[in-house]
Amino acid sequence: MMKEWATVASWDNGIATLYTEAKTSCNSCNARKGCGSHLLNKLGPEDAEVIKIASKQPLKAGQRIEIGIRESSLLGSALLVYMTPLIGLFIVAGLFQALFHSDLASASGALLGGIGGFILSKGISALIGDKEAFQPVILSVALTPDILRVDATRHE
Repeated sequence: MMKEWATVASWDNGIATLYTEAKTSCNSCNARKGCGSHLLNKLGPEDAEVIKIASKQPLKAGQRIEIGIRESSLLGSALLVYMTPLIGLFIVAGLFQALFHSDLASASGALLGGIGGFILSKGISALIGDKEAFQPVILSVALTPDILRVDATRHE
């Protein structure tokens, strides 16, 4: 199970709106000065991902919850998104090469196959994306911010 902490933005009629912050490994690496990934991460958007998830338990804004998704679902999605365009690219490029005996035709077929594979993977993901196996689930709920109180005064 892949796990991630999220913060509740709102809860309404059993649907919780959550946001998660994208995490990168750039903060733990000492090679920031010479790293292109660090610079790209600084340029990119710092927006949080917004997720809507069913929750029978009432939640309050600001509350932290742990959500999870099965590894098999994540790996299946990654396989679909990356391999379908790649397979389309090779099949249509090979077909165009066999039919037209030209490198230009092969390159055009590769482009068309890659785009067609991308469109196919998008359509398949729309069909299977609503299945329960591909939906995140709530694993644990932390205390609400108003319940947790720390007394900082020292008694001597």
